[in-house]
Amino acid sequence: MNATARRMTALGRAELTLLGRNKNNLFIALLMPLLMIFVLRSSLGQMEPGELPGGMAGTTLIGGTGMILVLVVYMGLVSALVARREELVLKRLRTGEATDLEILGGTALPSAAIALLQCAVLTVGGALVLDVPAPRRPDLLVLGLLAAILLLAGLAAATTAITRNVESAGLTTLPFFLISAMGSGLMVPRDVLPDLAASITELLPFTGVMEFVRAGWLGVGEPRDLLTATLNTLAWGVITVFAVQKWFRWEPRR
Repeated sequence: MNATARRMTALGRAELTLLGRNKNNLFIALLMPLLMIFVLRSSLGQMEPGELPGGMAGTTLIGGTGMILVLVVYMGLVSALVARREELVLKRLRTGEATDLEILGGTALPSAAIALLQCAVLTVGGALVLDVPAPRRPDLLVLGLLAAILLLAGLAAATTAITRNVESAGLTTLPFFLISAMGSGLMVPRDVLPDLAASITELLPFTGVMEFVRAGWLGVGEPRDLLTATLNTLAWGVITVFAVQKWFRWEPRR
């Protein structure tokens, strides 16, 4: 294991320990995604089965996967980064050997690991409880999950620039959550949206990775749609990197 991997692993282990001590973040990471999946299933129950291309169970699993990623990686990581910033942990870490990327990556490791574990549990549970076939294109699903984690980690770091403290994290992360839930296919499948609305939501940050998640679960996806999803994800990735480099704060606001 090289020095970078050792440092990131050590940071990740320390962050996981701190996560276990923070009841609020622990709830967001472990319980809230499950609650949101039940809410999602209830809301989908009000729609006609023919309106759901993946069926009730398939649409629930696609949306549930997105919910886990947004809640655990994005919202959880915003709270974690802001807490470490306000406690001067990030500032102290920068005086050591770890690079800025290693510090951010190490902090994000527990959230990423928990999200992947919950997605795996959701996949197995879908097969056993909901009688849903295994993902038809696991390669696309894995690609979507990894891309989502990288993008959401960057967006979380960028969001800390407008988050003054841990208490305000719930407010600053809410717009992205609502926009993604309604426009990127988490709670409302994009297939049922009017053509104009579907075209607009195609530009949202989380739509590209959700297209890969959907294609992975259902085994559907035109090359053009996947190309558009790739370009969307890459574009937002570049924007996110720029935002983090320009506005991310390592010290508390005074």
